[in-house]
Amino acid sequence: MTEQSNEQINKTVLSYERVKEAGLGHWRWLVGGLHARFATGDFRTGLALVDEIGRAAEEAGHHPDLDLRYSVLTVKLVSHDVGGVTQRDVQLAARISEIAGRAGVVAAPEDVQVLELGLDTADHSRIAPFWRALLGYDDSPVHGDREVVDADGRQVTLWFQETQPHETPRQRFHLDVVVPIEQARARIDRALEAGGTLVTDEHAPAFWVLADADGNRACVCTPEGRAGQGS
Repeated sequence: MTEQSNEQINKTVLSYERVKEAGLGHWRWLVGGLHARFATGDFRTGLALVDEIGRAAEEAGHHPDLDLRYSVLTVKLVSHDVGGVTQRDVQLAARISEIAGRAGVVAAPEDVQVLELGLDTADHSRIAPFWRALLGYDDSPVHGDREVVDADGRQVTLWFQETQPHETPRQRFHLDVVVPIEQARARIDRALEAGGTLVTDEHAPAFWVLADADGNRACVCTPEGRAGQGS
């Protein structure tokens, strides 16, 4: 196989069905990426597993997103350069499963999940700049400004659901964006410059209430001014 054909294979985004045919028992396809969860049981075992995965990733020249907690390691594989799952991800997923098996670490695919937030709007281009600025996110490399994402993949994606025009929504939830006190003013200013409004700063510096152009509210919060509140 030529170097060019190898490159084409490695940059070809695979369909859900193609990935399913690969028989990756430890992995689940969610939101255009491969996800696995390994019950390590303790931190030392998890750290050793991360070390082995790191070596395999370096050999492959392809790197997963790893989240190590005391008794569990979650892994995400996606080819960021093409915005989807490729043969590189399938091959590294199989390798990681082998490594976990040798280490006696049990996979828990039934516990894998991805959380995203969807926000109804009749004109996503009107409110996307506000949320991008407020959250410190970027436009999605796949869906453009129809969703905003954390470039490091650590935080929840926010996407915009097309709907009919409506009055200012009466939300059943809103977002609290918690930042260090020295970052609050800059984050607020960026959100206001991006089409937001300041609803109230009555409770600053504990929190400021802002709204996007549709009236959806969010708070920029800091640890300051919260005496007795445990935060």
